[in-house]
Amino acid sequence: MSERKLHSARLDLRPVKLSDLENIHQLHSFPETDRFNTLGIPENLEQTSAVISEWIAIHEKSPQRNFVFVVHLKDQEEFIGLIALNSGKEKFNNAEVWYKYHPVHWNQGYATEALKLILDFGFHQLNFHRIEAGCAVDNIGSIRTLEKAGMTREGRKRQVLPLSSGWSDNFEYAILSSD
Repeated sequence: MSERKLHSARLDLRPVKLSDLENIHQLHSFPETDRFNTLGIPENLEQTSAVISEWIAIHEKSPQRNFVFVVHLKDQEEFIGLIALNSGKEKFNNAEVWYKYHPVHWNQGYATEALKLILDFGFHQLNFHRIEAGCAVDNIGSIRTLEKAGMTREGRKRQVLPLSSGWSDNFEYAILSSD
């Protein structure tokens, strides 16, 4: 597995490991994080383990163009969330970012800080031309995070997200390497 690690002023990002199983399962089980979850809540640890195993397998591919990182506070092992960067088709030289954080760590700037770190990594180390993200139109926290990180809202897809509350529209965001 890739041992690539990223660091910012307050955060350390490292590749996901099987030992993160309980933290990741718990993260996906909070009603607050489930509100905008399109994947659904894993019913048990075995389902969560299967997802993590897929992420680890992605890290083992060469060349590595997809990354799922555990986010924790600098020099601490306290799990605060996940952030990922997944490449698109090579011809388009683009990627998509997604993230999810423990509700206790919301509204402290961690999501924005980690997103800026991932964007920098994507543009300066992986040489992507464009990085995209999407979020439900009612996900105010994620909208703020994307905009604070410098991403531009480019559009709105109607009723594309199958949330537990019903179909939701999705805002589409992007940032270019030249921005």
